Amino acid sequence: MAVTVPETIRSTATAGERLLFRTLKTYLPDDYIVYYEPEIQGRRPDFVIIGQDLGLVVLEVKDYTKSTLFQVNHDEWHIVATSGQQTITKSPLKQARENMFHLVDVLKKDKNLIQTDGKYKFSLKFPYGHGVVFTRMNSKDFVKEGLYSVMEPTLCLTRDEIDPDKEEFSEEVLMEKILNMFVVPFRLREPLSLEDINSIRYHLFPEVRISAEFKAPVPYQDQLLLSLHDIKTMDLHQENLAKQIGDKNRLIRGVAGSGKTLILASRAKMLAKKNPDWKILILCYNISLSNSIQQMITYMLNEPEDLFDFDFTGESVVNEPMNKNIIVRNFHSWLKNELKIREPQIPEIVEKLVKKEAILPTYDAILIDEGQDFESDWLKLVSLLINEDTQSLLLVEDRAQTIYKRKRSYVQDTGLSFQGRSKVLSINYRNTAQIVKFAWDFYQSKSAFKKKVVNRELEVEIIAPQSTKRKGPEPAILKSTSFYNEMRIVSRQIKKLHEEKNVPLDEMLILYRVKRTHKLPIIDIITRSLSSEGLPYYWITENDQSKRSFEKEDGKVKISTIDSSKGLDYQTVFIVNVDSMPFPLEEDKEREASLLYIGMTRAKQYLCLSYSGESEFTEYFDRVVEERVEKKLEEKRS
Repeated sequence: MAVTVPETIRSTATAGERLLFRTLKTYLPDDYIVYYEPEIQGRRPDFVIIGQDLGLVVLEVKDYTKSTLFQVNHDEWHIVATSGQQTITKSPLKQARENMFHLVDVLKKDKNLIQTDGKYKFSLKFPYGHGVVFTRMNSKDFVKEGLYSVMEPTLCLTRDEIDPDKEEFSEEVLMEKILNMFVVPFRLREPLSLEDINSIRYHLFPEVRISAEFKAPVPYQDQLLLSLHDIKTMDLHQENLAKQIGDKNRLIRGVAGSGKTLILASRAKMLAKKNPDWKILILCYNISLSNSIQQMITYMLNEPEDLFDFDFTGESVVNEPMNKNIIVRNFHSWLKNELKIREPQIPEIVEKLVKKEAILPTYDAILIDEGQDFESDWLKLVSLLINEDTQSLLLVEDRAQTIYKRKRSYVQDTGLSFQGRSKVLSINYRNTAQIVKFAWDFYQSKSAFKKKVVNRELEVEIIAPQSTKRKGPEPAILKSTSFYNEMRIVSRQIKKLHEEKNVPLDEMLILYRVKRTHKLPIIDIITRSLSSEGLPYYWITENDQSKRSFEKEDGKVKISTIDSSKGLDYQTVFIVNVDSMPFPLEEDKEREASLLYIGMTRAKQYLCLSYSGESEFTEYFDRVVEERVEKKLEEKRS
């Protein structure tokens, strides 16, 4: 069964389009991707099929009948509408061909997707083709009407060839015809790689782009070509979700590292593009995350669909004004600057809004990240400020990352039902399998919610993460004699990773629970240790201004509280002074377990937990170390 984007076809599609969509989804191979009406740089072909052993095929769909056709030739078709009115349109085969070459022209700019020598030099390194599907005419109609004289038989599919209910239908014939819809027919010597498929998606569908290493366009034997490396795109599940969230109120519940924030940002971009006059608000709880989302959306909106328009000089400013329709705020900043109210006033304001006794700014769409951190009254206020005609509210959450006690009933909080309007993201893309297991094992052992990790229908449910196949080293556990010594080792490890593993300094994050204890000035020791090794650093959580203005790619090691790291990710994370957790002044141990889980899941590749004292949590990690030692001894014996 092929992957379709979107997952289901829109209800306004024609009966023929719906039939073809079902047939392609059911009968094409599992590794084929079928796009329905994708928008590609100003054009919207009916169907685009991408397959690892196929290449790329563009299909035009026509619901013509015999009585519809008045006069046809290779270039123009005279069509009679039901009203009897006659129109002249381009030949459907010509339409499909033009759409195909539009896609090919986009892809041929990438040096990695073309052949650089031989007979087909400067052509795409995979076949590309086009065809037309006639959903209301059979093969015998084509023979009778003489249509094959103006339509190449190999480039046509008729009703009997796409309708499984027809006796003449054959899965083999369908596949054979699609495999032969090529302008330059050649078979791939080896299937397209996942990187090739992602490169194709990256160029054709800007909304799936996450990042790539950009290199300025360079001349290559009289051709100006792009050279992109380390391309990262949304996976197909994330892309489907971003494109098919639907209108009105929606809820996305996902595990740490599942791309929730990415989907939210992509959704905001799509809404802004589709509705340029809409006022769109993105809210989250913490300041650092709002800064991160702002940078992500600015990047998405400033990146052109045609990458030849990209600013390769590196002079574009990350914080330059983005789409004025999209506002990104942390909740309390929004209250203060946009609504001009304080948090204690919210219940009174909500009551006045319900009675139509107050006027506040309204928004056509509101998207909330880390929704589990929002109070009931906050959500009531937000829901009352959404345009009544659009009712576009997107809530994104992960209950395992709940660090504030919130009673949660979205129906009561917002007056909106999310029954049947929610999606679950359970695959963790950020972390290696080792980090996912390590963090989840800890969370389950310490969380009071662990028994609720079962039923996806429960509103209080915690979603158990599924890891990707990406492997990495086991998270390190470092026990030292003092915090001074602990930080000396951590600083040296940072230097070693940078010099020996080429991990950029700005891809390393140090997390701490509190900046000082009654015994130790934690943050002072961290900064002094880094300075003694000659390592530049940026303290994200020094104050509100530093949270709002930090830039990730500044060549500096980042330092942050665990609370403020939500939504962020780094290649390497060191969580220091773990013996301060659970924090003695914090009565809610559940919050502490969630906090440490959040900290651990910030790491994409390398994770290290260090401590020099004892606590309930360090006792757990001591046991993990003992189990690892025992396991190694057993392996040696065997």
